[in-house]
Amino acid sequence: MSHEPRAQSTSLTEMTEYVLPQHANALGNVFGGQIMAWIDLCAAITAQRYCGRMAVTAFVDDLQFVRPVRVGEVVRLEARVTAAFRTSVEIEVIVHGERAMTGERWLCVDALLTFVAIDEHGKPTAVPPLALDDDKVRASQAAGEERRAARLSKRATPA
Repeated sequence: MSHEPRAQSTSLTEMTEYVLPQHANALGNVFGGQIMAWIDLCAAITAQRYCGRMAVTAFVDDLQFVRPVRVGEVVRLEARVTAAFRTSVEIEVIVHGERAMTGERWLCVDALLTFVAIDEHGKPTAVPPLALDDDKVRASQAAGEERRAARLSKRATPA
């Protein structure tokens, strides 16, 4: 497997889901757990596209529900790798609600997840570095490195 730097654009994943009654609570809003499942799926596709191999969810860093999506509305997910490390990648998934009839869109959730690439034996394996080809991607990688350092320091601190 090549470990040449990969462009952030190679990881871009977009998904669209229609909110049906079985996806919603008694108030008609999509279940938070359903949104989380779609986020995990979208991020998994993103990680596997970028890494060129299977990748598994390791961490959900931040996930905040901003505004609900109701039955009959559309959920749009867009994900991309924001940073690459030795065996893992950080992925941002932005979720919008949409009224298909009017085109109105709103932010529903912005989430950060970490995925670890695994080899054929289920062991962590190296991932390609992120091509730092513009200021936005360099800033994304740097911010991801800061978040990773904070995660690792929390894990090392006894409770």
